[in-house]
Amino acid sequence: MILSKPRKVCVVLVDRANYGRLKPVMKAIAARPELELQVIAAGTMMLERFDQPVKVVRGDGFNVDGEIYIELEGSTPATMAKSVGFGVVEFASEFQRLKPDIVLLIGDRYETLSAAIAAAYMNICIAHIQGGEVSGSIDESARHAISKFAHYHFPSTRRSADYLIRMGERPETILAVGCPSSDISHNLERTLFPEVINATGGGVPIDVTKPFLLVLYHPTTTEFGGERKQMEEVLEALRRLHMQTILLWPNIDAGSDHISKAIRVFRVNHQPEWLRTLTNLAPEDYLKVLSNTACAIGNSSSFVRDTSYFGTPVVLVGNRQDGREVDINVKPAPPSADQIYEAVREQLGRGRYAPSTLYGDGYVSMRIARELSEVEPYVQKQLNYIKEDADRYSNRN
Repeated sequence: MILSKPRKVCVVLVDRANYGRLKPVMKAIAARPELELQVIAAGTMMLERFDQPVKVVRGDGFNVDGEIYIELEGSTPATMAKSVGFGVVEFASEFQRLKPDIVLLIGDRYETLSAAIAAAYMNICIAHIQGGEVSGSIDESARHAISKFAHYHFPSTRRSADYLIRMGERPETILAVGCPSSDISHNLERTLFPEVINATGGGVPIDVTKPFLLVLYHPTTTEFGGERKQMEEVLEALRRLHMQTILLWPNIDAGSDHISKAIRVFRVNHQPEWLRTLTNLAPEDYLKVLSNTACAIGNSSSFVRDTSYFGTPVVLVGNRQDGREVDINVKPAPPSADQIYEAVREQLGRGRYAPSTLYGDGYVSMRIARELSEVEPYVQKQLNYIKEDADRYSNRN
């Protein structure tokens, strides 16, 4: 398809993980003369308590065309729901001003859902990365809702693509398969310099020449109220392990304040001489840490998605990622100090695993950018009727 003028693709960034996965896509879009990259930063990208990740975006050479504040303080289910409403209002204003041809979204965040609602009701074509995946928490519902608003899809795995078709999405709207974060991993120079970790954050310095753990534990919003106890169990396992540990603060979801309080109380009561806490890392720096850690512990989706490319041992705690496709490097454990401790010991004894391309081959972003330049934007969606499914349902009645 030959374009008479550059097609405007608006990329929505709502948190640090968002940007880590979209950065190579943004580079690939900017490199194509037939595309014009627009960037809107929202959510925790803008917040000082998360060290304003939008500064990293600008430092990487991208122009940020819009900045919006949508997060209502409180980190409760109610504030999450209200933030979606604020997001719809603010994204609608920015889309009206920027007039994109395509809005590019990724993942399952509630802030991303608000952007999808605004774009769909404004008759703007939506492309969605990472649809069709299964996981725990409200994230799965948000992800599938975004997929139903989206007009084109870039799922991360073959199973996810199949699930999108089973959800009624038309096969011709699934344009490429693979997670773009694999592109950074593929080209990453993995040497980890100590200043990456020790020049920021708080706690004891980490000796990167010796084994260290990486911990990241987010709230599971459908288990609101139990996250402090879960974090206490993780911390108790870490106390018993007594290894130098890098701990990243949780995201802004409902229950995150309870997790943060558990961490602060633990630091005061135990004064661990093996712990360093960090607020934020640039995408490449985070992946360097992830590729060098002896074991990753927690419930971040990156521990499922990104670690497979490095073969990093993982102990996946709790239900937040229930149902996701995992490779053999991931060992599940309930939020129990005893079982987390034993699982980590087993993973440390096992060592690194063979790399996997389950979530991408390292060449995903250029395929996404190419497809965005060639597709025909449209706004009217229809359910794809699958006769075999209808027959199967009829046979049950």
